[in-house]
Amino acid sequence: MDVATILKVEAVKCVSTVSSKKRLFHELGDLASLAYGLAPGDVASALQERESLGPTGVGKGVALPHARLAGLDKVCGLFMQIEKPLEFEAVDKQPVDLIFALLAPEEAGVEHLKALAVVSRSMRNGDLCTKLRANSDAVTVHTLLADQHRDQAA
Repeated sequence: MDVATILKVEAVKCVSTVSSKKRLFHELGDLASLAYGLAPGDVASALQERESLGPTGVGKGVALPHARLAGLDKVCGLFMQIEKPLEFEAVDKQPVDLIFALLAPEEAGVEHLKALAVVSRSMRNGDLCTKLRANSDAVTVHTLLADQHRDQAA
């Protein structure tokens, strides 16, 4: 499994500002609707519910929100870059500007964990995060994320 198999280019968005986590989850819901045909409210609610169990800010300006959704048949990714970092209760107390969300089928089990591991490994790469922050074109950002796995395998 790699990022290219779980993230469509249509699921990448670079936005200027998001005022809160709740607003971010709604934006991610809208993005999931456009890219995967999912109900935006269901996505936002599922992400908010998971976040209430514990923050998904992993540090260095990165958050990896994730949730399980009924009716989904495969793991789907959503990536957002925000211009003004958002307070996310991250482990390092730093605000977040790179968000890679994962949506998985309710019964995904190991597939969800594999996807989370791949995304987490990619987003821990400081060089990749620097390149992502330097680009605001969705196609370029998608290419950087998709090529990351190939670079690691080489």
